Amino acid sequence: MIEIDGSQKSGSGTIVRHAVALAALLGEPLRVFNARAKREKPGLRAQHVASVKACAEMCGGKADGLSVGSRDFTFTPGERIKGGTFSWDIGTAGSTTMLAFAVLPLACFADAPVTLCITGGVFQDFAPSPHHMQHVLSSLARRMGLPMKLEVIRAGYVPRGAGVIELGVTPVKDRLLPLSLMEQGSVTQVSGIAFSSHLENRRVSDRMAEVCERRLADRGLAAEINRVYDTAALHAGAGLAIWSESSTGCIFGADRAGALRRSSEAIGRYVAETFIEDVATGATVDRHAADQLVLFAALAEGVSRYVAPRRTEHIESNLWLAERFGAKVALEGTQVTVQGIGFRR
Repeated sequence: MIEIDGSQKSGSGTIVRHAVALAALLGEPLRVFNARAKREKPGLRAQHVASVKACAEMCGGKADGLSVGSRDFTFTPGERIKGGTFSWDIGTAGSTTMLAFAVLPLACFADAPVTLCITGGVFQDFAPSPHHMQHVLSSLARRMGLPMKLEVIRAGYVPRGAGVIELGVTPVKDRLLPLSLMEQGSVTQVSGIAFSSHLENRRVSDRMAEVCERRLADRGLAAEINRVYDTAALHAGAGLAIWSESSTGCIFGADRAGALRRSSEAIGRYVAETFIEDVATGATVDRHAADQLVLFAALAEGVSRYVAPRRTEHIESNLWLAERFGAKVALEGTQVTVQGIGFRR
């Protein structure tokens, strides 16, 4: 049995989700203890429980000791990763994109195409933006041999949630390919989406986009941000995301969700400045993709290399975990190197 101390490195839910996904693929029983030990509310939250249950359903496995607040649980994977259509409701405003990311490695190697319909929160802090997943992660995953497509069916925000996303995945033909991005190239054109629900009377999408476009223009970056006013969500909320591909094929993104007392202008400034800051470091991926890619690089056959904007606890945590499951990793300054285990379906 593989034992993972969830208090190590970031001590976050990322360790829980990634450990379960890797154990499911490798067919290794797993025990996680001290789950989310470094978070303000230690132990599993509803979204982490939902993620583990989803992995168990996809691989025919089971989990013991799994409940909201639990800090110690075991996971026993089944014998195969099933394709097909799955529907999960987190039951709270817990992140749908985090759950999608938790099961994405399993969907990579399923025995048939996978469609996931997930209900919960869609736009929120400390969770992947659905638009970043659509335009940044999916593009990078495709280069590694993983076609995926994410759609927002209905937006959902804290505190009510009730948003819906759909993720479609075509499993890899045999194995994941390594990814090498070592030269940034030039970035000149930026695309984006300013999305808000029930806030057209306050011009929220326009205000987010206008400020972001002006900040980018000040740095010589032309931007075209689509303004969207939604009425399908159960209550008001917003999110802004931008992305760009460089002359050498590097892809960068930045995003920010709306929140109580967070102005549209503050969101626009934050997204533009985050994007500018990441690109100015000479990195070849943005701060979010830098840690998200570790899991896929660890499963790929061959050596993946890229340059992160900065060292973060999430990158260090993911590299530490990947090493526990057999990958060889290195972090020299901000250069990430991962020799994958060459996992095959």
